[in-house]
Amino acid sequence: MTNTNQPIRRALVSVFHKEGIEVLAEAFVKAGTEVVSTGSTAKKLAELGVKVTEVSDVTGFPECLDGRVKTLHPKVHGALLARRDSEQHMQEAAQHGIKLIDLVVVNLYEFEKTVANPEVTFADAIEHIDIGGPSMLRSAAKNAASVTVISDPAAYDAVLAEMRETGGCTTLSTRRRLQVKVYQTTAACDTAISRWLAAQASDVADT
Repeated sequence: MTNTNQPIRRALVSVFHKEGIEVLAEAFVKAGTEVVSTGSTAKKLAELGVKVTEVSDVTGFPECLDGRVKTLHPKVHGALLARRDSEQHMQEAAQHGIKLIDLVVVNLYEFEKTVANPEVTFADAIEHIDIGGPSMLRSAAKNAASVTVISDPAAYDAVLAEMRETGGCTTLSTRRRLQVKVYQTTAACDTAISRWLAAQASDVADT
């Protein structure tokens, strides 16, 4: 059975909003947390003294298609979705070289802010539809029995405080609360995208 308190040994961090990242970096360095990251987030964490492994080094596959594909890989999503209480899952993870991830810190592109600009082009708006971010959030949240997922920088301090109190762990109640926040976040994001696209489709139909 999955432990109520889950230790944080390995983290995946990919954030659009960098505020508060210094707090995370300090905690990772002190705890010796293994950190996997992408792009500008990896660069920022490295500047703050964190030893970072690029996602491409984990997956063995480079970022491609102008950054549209970075984290969509079994070695990322398998590491998030594998059930710790399933012998089969643990065997398959070991068989495929999937190293488990305990903490995901991801926040999303600012789609609503992007389309609020009256000068925005359709193509630019489309590029601000986040794919990898929501996918990682949803995978991690689905496995909240074992994985801690932070989708809002406002939660950093509380989660890190709990980890200090529990010797580097998070409690199930915290993970469940963060799980709810993830699905609220991704639902709001999808709603904003669908409404904007519907408006564009209406404009096309009327021309």
